[in-house]
Amino acid sequence: MFTDEMFAQRVMELREKKGVSQRDMSLSIGQGAAYINNIENNRNLPSMTGFFYICEYLGIEPSEFFDLKKSNPSKINKILDSLKDMNEDKLDALLNIIEQMK
Repeated sequence: MFTDEMFAQRVMELREKKGVSQRDMSLSIGQGAAYINNIENNRNLPSMTGFFYICEYLGIEPSEFFDLKKSNPSKINKILDSLKDMNEDKLDALLNIIEQMK
């Protein structure tokens, strides 16, 4: 079960990986300066609309927010988008590199 504390921690984790402050994120999604601080300190939970704005700002799908196995879904999405333009040879080379890194 995903608890309120886990929700707050996930917002903080993803925000920090994006490299933005609580204040900047709050203002960027059209909220007051302390909005994200209150969520991360487990004082408030966002509305569903607020949650969707948070996900959009972080560049992730709502389902990715709850997938704790993806530590940085925004970067994974950027990588996947880049792969779409690669030809077969480049994809094979990249796959070899990834397998060697495991």
